[in-house]
This record gives sequence, structure tokens and C-alpha cells, in this order.
Amino acid sequence: MEKLALIEMIAPTVAIVGTAGMLGWVVTTWMRIKHGYPLDGAWGQAVYPKTDGEAQERIKLLSQENAQLRAEVGSMKDRLATVERIVTDSGYHLTQDIERLRDRSEKMQ
Repeated sequence: MEKLALIEMIAPTVAIVGTAGMLGWVVTTWMRIKHGYPLDGAWGQAVYPKTDGEAQERIKLLSQENAQLRAEVGSMKDRLATVERIVTDSGYHLTQDIERLRDRSEKMQ
């Protein structure tokens, strides 16, 4: 009788853990499919993409996008360097000093 009571206590926990494990596997597989990650077969072989052509095309597209983003970041760095040069240029400070002196002289009059 004690063994039967013990089994009745443990069975729901085992069922919940098993169900959670299967549900987690389904959700993980769904997320991998949704985001384009390759799926593994029973022995670790790739199930998706089915042909190397698909993978190569995807790599090519990602490489092109990466090159475009790198070019954009490079141009932004150049623009930022130009702005820094303008702000740190002594002529810029000189202009600010002149304007400040003009404001002072206007306030005094």
C-alpha cells in the first residue's frame, strides 16, 4: 500500500516535468525555425537548410548587408571626426570669445 501511495504522489510530478520538457523542445524548435537557424536530425546532421545553395545564398546576403553597414559606420566616423575638428578648432573658440565680448559690451551700454 505504501508503494502505491508513493507512486500516486510522484506520478503527477513526473507527468508535469515530462510535459514541460516536451513543450520546451517544441518551443525551441519553433523559435529556431522562425529565426532561420538550422535544425538537427536524430544524429546531429543538419535538416535545414536542405541544400548548401540555400546556406550560401543566405551567407552572401548577410555578407552584403554587413559590408553596407560597415560602410555606413565608416562614413559616420568620418563625419564625427569632422565635427570634432570644427568644435576643437581654435577659430571656433575665437568666434565664441568675440560673441561673448560683444554681448558684454551691449549689456554695459
